[in-house]
Amino acid sequence: MLIGVIAIQGDVSEHVESLERALAERGEEAEIVTIKHKGTVPECDALIFPGGESTTLGKLLIREGIGDEIQEMKNAGKPIMGTCAGMILISKSGDEQVAKTHQHLLGLMDTTVNRNAFGRQRDSFEMELDLPFLDSPYNAVFIRAPGIVDAGADVKVLARIDDMIVAAEQSNVLAFAFHPELTLDTRVHQYFLDKLF
Repeated sequence: MLIGVIAIQGDVSEHVESLERALAERGEEAEIVTIKHKGTVPECDALIFPGGESTTLGKLLIREGIGDEIQEMKNAGKPIMGTCAGMILISKSGDEQVAKTHQHLLGLMDTTVNRNAFGRQRDSFEMELDLPFLDSPYNAVFIRAPGIVDAGADVKVLARIDDMIVAAEQSNVLAFAFHPELTLDTRVHQYFLDKLF
């Protein structure tokens, strides 16, 4: 098994460490590879989009030729997870901020995203979040977080804060507005790995 983490920018090493812990906890083995250029994604069995600056990430994905490879991976039914900026990139459409910055979106999930749904960096927060695949609340870390404002009929909403969707799933694609890699709780990564093993 080969799990890729897009490594253009963002919390790359944190996701790698979280995956290593999650794999050890479940007694499974997989190779984790960081991806900066075209050619590696087709070899992967699963993929994570970390947080970071979404406009930059989108441009670099296109420039490096990775975007089309990710679309093919999605079409092949392989697990893909996007966190924070990754949630933005996964979406089909976005708000006026997405349009203004000419943000490239991959359209992997039938969602419309608000790029700065919870404010700026200083508005970052943590909260206990109920997720349907967990038996107890999850301490979610939100940093300049996006949110989903609209979702298609095939999108399963996993969590909301008020009217804002902060966790969603559609087929083989997962999207989280928060940063599961910034806690020692591996349960979100375990849910992702459940789709692989």
